[in-house]
Amino acid sequence: MRVFRQAIYTSLCVALIAGAAHAQQATYPNKPVRFIPPFPEGGCPGSRRGGWCWGGDGAMTPGLWHWAQRWLAIALVPLLSLWAAPVVAQSYPSKPVRFILPFPAGGPTDILGRIIGQKLAVELGQSVVPENRPGAGGNIGLEYAAKQPPDGYAIVLAAPTLSISPSLYKKLGYDPLRDFAPVTLVAQIPNVLLVHPSVPAKTLMELVQLARAHPGKLNFGSGGLGTSNHLGSEMLKGLENINMVHVPYKGSNQAMLGMMGGEVDMVVIGIPPALPQIRAGKVRALAVLAAQRAPSLPGVPTAAEAGVPNYEVITSYGILAPAGTPRDIVMRLNAEWVKIAGMADAQEKLRTAGYEPMTSTPEQYAEFIKTEIVRWAKVIKDANVHIQG
Repeated sequence: MRVFRQAIYTSLCVALIAGAAHAQQATYPNKPVRFIPPFPEGGCPGSRRGGWCWGGDGAMTPGLWHWAQRWLAIALVPLLSLWAAPVVAQSYPSKPVRFILPFPAGGPTDILGRIIGQKLAVELGQSVVPENRPGAGGNIGLEYAAKQPPDGYAIVLAAPTLSISPSLYKKLGYDPLRDFAPVTLVAQIPNVLLVHPSVPAKTLMELVQLARAHPGKLNFGSGGLGTSNHLGSEMLKGLENINMVHVPYKGSNQAMLGMMGGEVDMVVIGIPPALPQIRAGKVRALAVLAAQRAPSLPGVPTAAEAGVPNYEVITSYGILAPAGTPRDIVMRLNAEWVKIAGMADAQEKLRTAGYEPMTSTPEQYAEFIKTEIVRWAKVIKDANVHIQG
């Protein structure tokens, strides 16, 4: 019965490996461990040609006992593997974790990613290294992340690009539902509509009236064609039937810098990168695009208060791992974020920067992605936005 004997050897090896993992946190072993096989090469005493004790080498015809031995041997390996799996998961992470950020440095995704990375590093006991992979409205970073090994050492911070792109591109380098293992939602931020100080409009309705009086004269910047801040401005055009020219940049932060330099008149952007410029008087905030005023901008009205109802642009962020990442690792990352999101200092840091912390189960995040794909598809269809590719 070579199958049974090999299974015994394999099971003992699995047990020793698992035991060694446990022992890393204890004092045993403090010297080398000798592993002595239970039987010499060739089988146990009495076996004429290396078989197991009750025949199997031609001495006896295999019967019920041999059949039971074979299936017992087959069952032992997965049984012991199940016992060892949690031990392997407990060793994660054993090296730095790369945190892929699909947008340029200085933008809302980058700011949030660095806050999350610092907190995760403390809880995981390993460095979490931000890795900016900007371009194509976030799609380059998402495609890159989807192709990383599914071992938990590469995760990505996903913005609405994940749910927007399927309705914009005929061909994507990734599938948002098939190529990722959702971990958790982490935060959301309302967007704010900003204008350059030279724009004469002091309120949202004054901006709308100005655009109506001068069709095509005003322009707006965005982080790229099909990004949430591009579509956020397109929503205003559709709601108020106005004409403004779109000027895409390689990131929303670059779009805001372009506006500050007088290249564009207006930008819709997440609150965090806009706060310093608003407070310094370098840009003018006309409306927060949410149902309620933002705590970080209490003096700025919502779009509904400013005269444009149903104009809300909320950006939600979540952590994804490549598809196939072990469930134990996904749940470890989820549990660590839930713990962080409940910490008073983490909540204060996120809210001061303009983010509202969130948590979810992996399943809830997966369902959220599906719902968002449907929601953004309608916005894109109404705005008649098309991208070749």
